[in-house]
Amino acid sequence: MSEQDEVTEAHIQRLLTEHENVTEQGITVDRRGAVVVLCGVVETPTRRDEIVRLVSRHFPDTQFEVEIDIAETGAPARTEELA
Repeated sequence: MSEQDEVTEAHIQRLLTEHENVTEQGITVDRRGAVVVLCGVVETPTRRDEIVRLVSRHFPDTQFEVEIDIAETGAPARTEELA
């Protein structure tokens, strides 16, 4: 991996954690060959789309793969009993 690749990954990670509309720390940024891979779990598809738009806008010449899953947020299957 070249130094430029590492810089790009670091800049993307910083953008995700410091951008005022995102502040996302749960996304990892990895490189697989020439492709930058965004991995993690977010609450909604809208949130995932927002992250992808932000990164694409700031790094238009970078090829991305998105492996961001949506968290399961349905009602619990059973009632939890507290002692």
